[in-house]
Amino acid sequence: MASSSPPRFMRLLVPLLLILVWFGAAGIGGPYFGRVEEVSTNDQATFLPTSADATQVAARLPDFLGDRTIPGIAVFTAEEPLTAEALATLREAVAALGELGAVEGVSPLIPSEDGLAAQAFLPINADSDIAEVVAEVRGELREAVPAGVTPHVTGPAGFTGDLTAAFGGIDGLLLLVALGAVLVILLAVYRSVLLPVVVLLTSLFALCVALLVNWWLAKWGVFTLTGQTQGILFILVIGAATDYSLLYTARYAEELRRHADKYGATLAALKGSLEPVLASGGTVIAGLLCLLLSDLGSNQSLGPVAAVGIIFSMLAALTLLPALLYVLGRGAYWPQRPVYDPSRTDEAQTSAGVYARIGRWIARRPRAAWIGATALLALGAAFAPGLRADGVAQSELVLGTSDARDGQRALAEHFPGGSGNPAYVLTSQERLEEVATTLLAEDGVASVTVLSEDSPSGSAPVTGDGIQAFGPPGTPAPAPTVRGGEVLLQATLDDPADSPGAEATVRALRERLSGEALIGGSTAVAIDTTDTSIRDRNLIIPLILAVIFVILVALLRSVLMPALLMATTVLSFATALGVSALVFNGVLDLPGADPSVPLYGFVFLVALGIDYNIFLMTRVREEALHHGTRPGILRGLAVTGGVITSAGLVLAATFAALAVIPILFLLQLAFIVAFGVLLDTFLVRTVLVPALAYDLGPRSWWPVRLKSDQGTAPSPPAAVPDTP
Repeated sequence: MASSSPPRFMRLLVPLLLILVWFGAAGIGGPYFGRVEEVSTNDQATFLPTSADATQVAARLPDFLGDRTIPGIAVFTAEEPLTAEALATLREAVAALGELGAVEGVSPLIPSEDGLAAQAFLPINADSDIAEVVAEVRGELREAVPAGVTPHVTGPAGFTGDLTAAFGGIDGLLLLVALGAVLVILLAVYRSVLLPVVVLLTSLFALCVALLVNWWLAKWGVFTLTGQTQGILFILVIGAATDYSLLYTARYAEELRRHADKYGATLAALKGSLEPVLASGGTVIAGLLCLLLSDLGSNQSLGPVAAVGIIFSMLAALTLLPALLYVLGRGAYWPQRPVYDPSRTDEAQTSAGVYARIGRWIARRPRAAWIGATALLALGAAFAPGLRADGVAQSELVLGTSDARDGQRALAEHFPGGSGNPAYVLTSQERLEEVATTLLAEDGVASVTVLSEDSPSGSAPVTGDGIQAFGPPGTPAPAPTVRGGEVLLQATLDDPADSPGAEATVRALRERLSGEALIGGSTAVAIDTTDTSIRDRNLIIPLILAVIFVILVALLRSVLMPALLMATTVLSFATALGVSALVFNGVLDLPGADPSVPLYGFVFLVALGIDYNIFLMTRVREEALHHGTRPGILRGLAVTGGVITSAGLVLAATFAALAVIPILFLLQLAFIVAFGVLLDTFLVRTVLVPALAYDLGPRSWWPVRLKSDQGTAPSPPAAVPDTP
């Protein structure tokens, strides 16, 4: 071996060069943490497919309304009726908002019929920093309103501002919480001072480089970054890179006990880690890239963004980490340095520890073990239908306080719920009267106007008698604005734009006006997003299962074993959904879930849950080739038990960190994935899979039979080794 190994200076030079390359790339990528908002968006309408009705209407709105704007609504409420002096002060305050550069004009102040509120419409330039403009408007109004009056800024602009502010903690708070949780777990796992720092550094560098690459890809328009995608990228890279690092550090420590020199130990550790890391990472990437088939732009972007993160997680764990550990040698594990001990046999290494004892327990009653585990999982899965994942109102997306949500409630109390946020109806000029009549006949429609350049307000009311004029009797009715042979009507709904009532009204109108008009606006965007999410979920979940199954067949050279692994992982996912439904509905009293929550949960749980089975079964196959299937199962469980449990704890902790961002979607995803990962770690991978495979024995590898199993008796061996 000495004659074929490179010179000593090359053994040190290559690791140092790798470390310098990673340090340089991470140094460039680090500053991009504060620049993600330059290339990201949280506008839900931009994620819809071009074929959606709401998308087609949104594309035509600038032809009628001019520059693209996002409607904002200033709402003022008081306990006592607003006096003439108070209304005059509010008019001055609203008029002053028109001087802000991003506010594209303001409407006159509109008092409510009960005299306790007033509102004004504030179109905000869509190309501006909406959150910053909304914050500025809120600050101006708080200073200008008279005593006893409470101002709010709501509407799509207000909710966008609140949503953006909620995502503001991703660059700082989320990362600190995730890294802190991982550090605590690594300190407990390694009982070492230096090794946790090395692993965290590997994960952080992988994230810096992944963010750098994704930032420029988003800048070039390859895909879209969102606050939601950014948060998931951070968590996924930290969790995955740490998991892969745990696998390598455990194998490296194992090889240091077998090799006198660290060069030989490094080569052996890389050889033993390469296949499971590439296989598990490839499985996650394959599952993520299935999201490219989604019709929603937010799903499409998550796939490649997260895949880039996984690629750099694997690269860091297989290049940077080995280089750092090679330079540090056994000192990286201080104070528990791995000692070279050629007298320590494999039997000694796999015959002690808690997972060796679990293996012996499974060997005594494998069938009872896997049947009991399956029954427990099935009990939790029975509650999965209770997860309400058919969409939630926009006002419920932000947890905690929300000025936009408070303003919308005030609107619904004193005005028609859909005031300032109408449904836009696009139809041909010839069908104007017919469509207007249909709109007015719908119970959920409060009023209808048609866009008109001749009207002082820019639009004219439509009643059963047609378009009405402003001014004294005899004033001619204004002509509607016509663009490309089409006109634009605005239907103010009785219910708030994001409420179930408004959605029911728009769905009913779409059915009645099918082929005659297209309906857009905030309510239509929510409907199209929900419908598209459900379609994506039904298409992508079976596809991910098929892709991962093919990968497992190629990895394990078997058909039955991959089928069993997929079945156990899907059952675990269903159990996670069932328990989540109980927690969300009965404990947290959440309003429901977005349809993409089960899809995202499935992508991460199935892909990452299979990771642990890959870590286990690749080692089982390696051991089974020498010792037979049943002994190999127990030896593989013993050797990998500790590292996989540590990896599961790390991944669960990192995903749980998403809950610090006050967004309903992220809270739900955090719980589903964290709980599901723990379920996979402690029950599925520790008991169910080993017991099931042990019960089947050599048949597990069907249609292949391992040479080490040929001639063995079908009954399980009397004694089986354990692991540390």
